[in-house]
Amino acid sequence: MQNRETKKNEKYEKILEAAIKVFSRHGYYKATISQIAREAGVADGTIYLYFKNKDDILKSFFTYRTREVFAKFKDEVKKGKNALDKLRRLIHAHLSAFEKSREMAIVYQVECKKRSHLSKDKIKEMSSMYMELVKEIIQLGQQEGTIRKDLSIPLVRQFMVGAIDEVITTWVYTSKKYSLSSMTDPLMDLIVKGIGSNKEK
Repeated sequence: MQNRETKKNEKYEKILEAAIKVFSRHGYYKATISQIAREAGVADGTIYLYFKNKDDILKSFFTYRTREVFAKFKDEVKKGKNALDKLRRLIHAHLSAFEKSREMAIVYQVECKKRSHLSKDKIKEMSSMYMELVKEIIQLGQQEGTIRKDLSIPLVRQFMVGAIDEVITTWVYTSKKYSLSSMTDPLMDLIVKGIGSNKEK
């Protein structure tokens, strides 16, 4: 038999999942508590037992989901045999996490970025953790000789994270349906090999 705390957590997650769907369909500004309650199958008043308002729901989404997703990123990276394998696993895990839930991708890429002030400290914390993870992979690659040692680590991080973010954003906005995770190898190829040619003029 489920205890009260378990049921409470399930209701919390159910409301949060419903909110993500409503935010992705209508946009954060137009979404209402009533729409979220209807999607979750609960009374409007039930929402306020778990969240103060829409802002609190969005902040909770960012905190709850990013912590969960980042834990999966770290687990995947640990499985890597070397720096490039770790890098590929991180990229694949990142793309797969958003591909698994287009609603989550929309809310994160659109609404969380527009209203970053709601979770400024949490966004900064998670961003720092992600950047540190990328830094460790780059440093390992430089030690192994698979990543150039003369490259600036901050620049490599910006290039890599920016490329992944742009791929996800394009996937969110495009009308064409394709697998986001299928972009893993093309991204790896671009990041590792760059766009230059070895041919001389």
